[in-house]
Amino acid sequence: MSDPSSESTGRAASVNSSAGAPFNRWVLVGGGLLLQFSIGAVYAWSVFAKAYQEAEPWELTKVQASLPFTVTIAMIFLGSYTGGRVQDRRGPRVVALVGGVIYAVGIVIASFTRGSEDLWLLILGYGVISGFGLGVAYIVPIAMLQKWFPDKKGLITGLAVGGFGFGAVLTSPVAQWLIRQDEDQPSKAFLWLGLAYLVMSLAGAAVFRNPPAGYVVPGYEAATPTANGPTTKEYTEKEALRTPQWYLLTAILTLNVTAGIALISQAAGSAEGIAGYSTAGAATVVGVLAIFNGGGRIVWAAASDYIGRMPAFAGMLALQGICLIVLPHASNAALWFVLAAVVYLCYGGGFGTMPATAGDYFGVRYAGAIYGLMLIGWSIGGVIGPLVISALLGDTGDPDYTLGYTTIGIIALVAVALTLITKVPGDRRAAVTTDR
Repeated sequence: MSDPSSESTGRAASVNSSAGAPFNRWVLVGGGLLLQFSIGAVYAWSVFAKAYQEAEPWELTKVQASLPFTVTIAMIFLGSYTGGRVQDRRGPRVVALVGGVIYAVGIVIASFTRGSEDLWLLILGYGVISGFGLGVAYIVPIAMLQKWFPDKKGLITGLAVGGFGFGAVLTSPVAQWLIRQDEDQPSKAFLWLGLAYLVMSLAGAAVFRNPPAGYVVPGYEAATPTANGPTTKEYTEKEALRTPQWYLLTAILTLNVTAGIALISQAAGSAEGIAGYSTAGAATVVGVLAIFNGGGRIVWAAASDYIGRMPAFAGMLALQGICLIVLPHASNAALWFVLAAVVYLCYGGGFGTMPATAGDYFGVRYAGAIYGLMLIGWSIGGVIGPLVISALLGDTGDPDYTLGYTTIGIIALVAVALTLITKVPGDRRAAVTTDR
């Protein structure tokens, strides 16, 4: 059965051929990075959260200020599952374009809010609408690039989502500058940001396409079924859901997200409260830490090609657990930054490594729907992490950073056990060379 989502026809005998015309597959990586960079700006939310707590017309509590971000992450699952299913049938370009438009529209809607009475509109625009569009767009390059790069699955899925992690690098200081133009109305910054995101996402998505029928990579020989050995089955969405591996992988992703996003959602405030950063310094630190979020997606994903997917996840969870337990006691600004950077690196690494892991376990033909559904772990972790850490820190008096981050750190350490019992399905082992 040929790929139903292919947007081009004809056969390709080389890596840079599409329908007989020369095509460099790395152009798609560039487009994917541009799209992910625009939607990854969501990780700069802690800059806005602090502004909403301090702006006189708003004065939101920590929990209230975390709600738009929490709803955004919760909506990603619905968007990614929808986008993944449609992409498997209609191809990546139209899905990515629609997702980018929905995302930008939600951000622009958020720009019209002016006070705490508009919190519902902020949640609707930034949370519900942009979160759904983010999910629709996010899944596209991940599923598409695995088909173009069967020889570099770990590295390429890391690159596919690397731009998402880097999105806050530029957005954090720019958002802080825009907020300072009218500190009582931080939402005004969303108008210019939303327009910029629209241009970037549309430019990136415009080059998307699936490989043509018969596409092969010179020098790469895919595993094939043998008469007496394991097969290389391509799981459908329903078949994947009937395996314990799908639930174990989703649980690992959920707990990795929970650990990292607990810090990300409170990064600016924690930098000030624990290590004594200034408000401007904390905003800058959030932007710099986003480099590690993006870099972790590439570094851990590439490393997993050599050390194995589950050893990589064990390392991510263990390092996050240790760093989060030590973090509340890091009053030195440099030590706090190093610990936070490791957490960001491992948090991002989960998103870079899990698409390749899902491809190993279930195949790439229906990757859009299977991994799109698996991203429910992102939504669950994205809700649990910020809400739990906000509740543990408290809204009155000095935040209890020790209780908050120690609790999350222990959860991450316990989660390492899941990586020890998660194995590749027997009928996929012939296709997997990375699990050791």
